[in-house]
Amino acid sequence: MTNTLPGVPKWANIAAHATLLATLPSGLWRVAMGLQIPVGFTEQGLTEFGIPGWGTAYVFGLSLLAEALAFLTLGLVRPWGEVWPRWIPGLSGRRIPPLAAIVPAAAGSIALTALSVQALFGWAEAGSSMSPGSWDESPVYGVVMAACYAPLLLWGPLLAAVTVHYARRRLSGERPQHSLEPLGGRA
Repeated sequence: MTNTLPGVPKWANIAAHATLLATLPSGLWRVAMGLQIPVGFTEQGLTEFGIPGWGTAYVFGLSLLAEALAFLTLGLVRPWGEVWPRWIPGLSGRRIPPLAAIVPAAAGSIALTALSVQALFGWAEAGSSMSPGSWDESPVYGVVMAACYAPLLLWGPLLAAVTVHYARRRLSGERPQHSLEPLGGRA
């Protein structure tokens, strides 16, 4: 947390880092599922998801994608979110236009919040499309799965809060008192 830009309040830095933690439990749950570790699905249920097989690649890929997208939130509080890295030809060292980060981050926060609300209200119906015998009847698995997916409800609002701060900071018209360098040093 030491590479945070000057002028970024502690709450924004914590919120940006919290997005990584919000996505981690569900990702670990999916990885366990992909490795056929008992997370509630029977052998029949895993087969319905294509595990082992293409379903394993899917749940691993989804977990990596979610974590990578959550990682981008750090760019809203770090120097690499304001200056193009030196390895990008033609842009190296130039300031990133604020809207290039604000628009996708705002769209992402809206989409994530909408998906989270939809999932929350549809949670009770989540397994209704699966055939009987796909899910272990022990309530422990359902509680563990809910506990792993519940933090995702925070991802959209956390991203929104950090995005609003980034937008206010970058669009305020004030020139920052710090000097930014491209990622990796001077170009």
